[in-house]
Amino acid sequence: MQKVLQSLVQLQSIDVRVGEVRARLARFPRRIAELDQRIAAAKADVDTSKAAQFTSIKERKKYELDVEQWKERVRKYKDQGSQIKTNEAYRALQHEIELAEQEIAEAEDRLLEKMVAGEEYDRRIRASEKSLTEIEAATRVERTKIESDKAAAERELGELNADRERAVAQIPENVLDNYTRIAKKHDGIALTEIRDERCSSCGMMIRPHVIQELRRATGEELFHCETCTRIFYNLEQSASAAASISASSNSEIQ
Repeated sequence: MQKVLQSLVQLQSIDVRVGEVRARLARFPRRIAELDQRIAAAKADVDTSKAAQFTSIKERKKYELDVEQWKERVRKYKDQGSQIKTNEAYRALQHEIELAEQEIAEAEDRLLEKMVAGEEYDRRIRASEKSLTEIEAATRVERTKIESDKAAAERELGELNADRERAVAQIPENVLDNYTRIAKKHDGIALTEIRDERCSSCGMMIRPHVIQELRRATGEELFHCETCTRIFYNLEQSASAAASISASSNSEIQ
């Protein structure tokens, strides 16, 4: 049973690592989505700047037309001046000319504002396009790294699954079922170490005879914590299992 217990310790170590790798893999889609969002936001900024510039150009053309229309009206009023017969009519015409020239001045002021705004929109577009180019370049580098990290995690998961199959092969089916049931109940941790004669998971004191049985090399029974139901193993068994894992890893590297 000591050998089975060591296999269980090894299996739990593998399962913990499997959980960590799967958690890493689960984060990759979100990281990719964040990159896509950054690019989309940068593109939206460019589009917004271009849309504002387009609106400004339309308004500028409108004010240019206004200026020309008022100038044409002034020319017509002045042409009519030679036909005026009375002072009253002349003063009325002059008043219309003054109003038209005032409209010209106001339209030219608005036109100038739009021209200045147009320069600002040009600057914004250049800045947003430069930012988009930089973000696209940075995200390409990040995406390559993410894809590389993902591939490495997938390889690691494949290796761990193979290690798990080898560990499971050393464990009787009924013991494995017991381990699986407890692991599901306790977030993947079915085994717990004895520390200072207590369960290291829940702190429950362990009966002396249980500790003695666990330390026996010929023990044929698995002992569970009376409180949390996890399977006990002691420090010596933990070290033995760790040495087994290390030896296994070294043989694979060679």
